Amino acid sequence: MSFDFINGEILLIDKPLNWTSFDIVNKVRKLLRIKGGIPKIKVGHAGTLDPMATGLLILCTGKMTKKIQELTGFDKEYTGTFCLGATTPSLDLETHVSETFPIDHLTPGIIFEAAKRFIGPVEQVPPDFSAKFIDGKRAYELARKNREFKLQPVNVTINEFEITRIALPEVDFRVSCSKGTYIRALARDFGKAMGSGAYLVALRRTKIGEFPVRDAISVEQFEFLLEQIPK
Repeated sequence: MSFDFINGEILLIDKPLNWTSFDIVNKVRKLLRIKGGIPKIKVGHAGTLDPMATGLLILCTGKMTKKIQELTGFDKEYTGTFCLGATTPSLDLETHVSETFPIDHLTPGIIFEAAKRFIGPVEQVPPDFSAKFIDGKRAYELARKNREFKLQPVNVTINEFEITRIALPEVDFRVSCSKGTYIRALARDFGKAMGSGAYLVALRRTKIGEFPVRDAISVEQFEFLLEQIPK
């Protein structure tokens, strides 16, 4: 077992629930310092994953951080669950339900047909609770203070949008999409397209480019690997 973290490694980490992407970066940097004996090293991630989501986070160390921009541009794949008939300000479980909508009219046919309408190029307004900048401030900072602002739509591409389970009000899905796609925004727009509402209750990133989450390890497993490296 051999690693060269200074010259650069690509690490596939399975991010747990309630950790931010920066939490993972800071933890790995700390482990490299304490367990790996590397006092100073660059560590960065190739694409943010929300705290309420789990799954694949690509980290780069040392000179490999130069590849972050390239890796960030890869398509992503997610699985998860929408709750239909309601929405929240954050479009996920970070905030409480703020509006409810009818779902009595929803049938599997309507749900499957609505999903088809989102495949291809899509103009998407990012969630208010996002890391987009507004006058030098993160949008989520303004949203948490109930400040009014407007985010501009961005063009994204949804390659696949598959409904894998219907158990109203819950709907499970698998999505393959381009860089910059917000699955929380897809939940919002998907609900509206059916004359209802929706928000995200579970999300897992399963793939980035050709890197699958099945090849990822936990932070605990990474710590164990460092402990096995001869000092």
